[in-house]
Amino acid sequence: MKLLVGQDEVNMLDRMRVARRLSMALLALMLAQALMGLVFPAAYRDDEWIRAAWFGNDWVTLVVAAPLLLIGLVRTAVGSVRGLLLWLGLIGYALYNYAFYLFGAALSAFFPIYVVAVVLAVTVLILALSQIDAIRIAHSVRPTAPVRLLGGSLVFLAVGLASAWIAMWAAYVFAGRPTPVAPEAFKLVAALDLSLMVPALAVGGALIWRRMPWGLVMSAIASVQCALYLLVLSVTSVVAIHRGLTNGPGELPIWGTLTIFTNSVALVLFASVRSERVGILSR
Repeated sequence: MKLLVGQDEVNMLDRMRVARRLSMALLALMLAQALMGLVFPAAYRDDEWIRAAWFGNDWVTLVVAAPLLLIGLVRTAVGSVRGLLLWLGLIGYALYNYAFYLFGAALSAFFPIYVVAVVLAVTVLILALSQIDAIRIAHSVRPTAPVRLLGGSLVFLAVGLASAWIAMWAAYVFAGRPTPVAPEAFKLVAALDLSLMVPALAVGGALIWRRMPWGLVMSAIASVQCALYLLVLSVTSVVAIHRGLTNGPGELPIWGTLTIFTNSVALVLFASVRSERVGILSR
């Protein structure tokens, strides 16, 4: 029996090593794609407004997302729960982000990168989430952590985001009102938010509210994903104003306020995790 348990632990460690190595490959793709997008903007074949969005997105990837993913990977390797949560959150963001590129961007030279990035992100999440011990990780939450505030904030964001998309859809379908962007672009963003962002926020918020085992993991993934998503929207708003695509302040007050709010939630969540190292693999 001891031999079997030992072998199981070796197998779990091997799977986590594979997940981290695939994450390094994903990190390299993220850096390469962001750099090429900034150096060769003509490679994007979308209209000017969408190209402004890719420009802002590439800068956030290069300056914020990629460095945070590297930090998460390094900290996870030494058993840090905060590092693990950061790593998983960045992988969740990469999945959302490159799904948006894959299905939303006009066909370009970057298409194979988008495909590989989405496949890598899905594979890493499957490997990592299947090996971690959610119960032991949940014990890292400080007893004084404001879990009700955190959970309520995430559910509030989920409900607000879902309500906004559903209201705009209903206004278009039943009242003939125009969507904020072209209907196909609206459909893509709404579909990704309603299928990926909203469920993660709602489930993570509900679970951490009740201090359930998977609450910390799910809420960390959701909060990091949402915080970076809104940061991209804020940066894109600034780019659009700078390029004369919209009059200032445009949508910046909305996205900027939500960016501050979501990043504050993420920071409080990570501050609520004790810094000491614990076992993170399932038993």
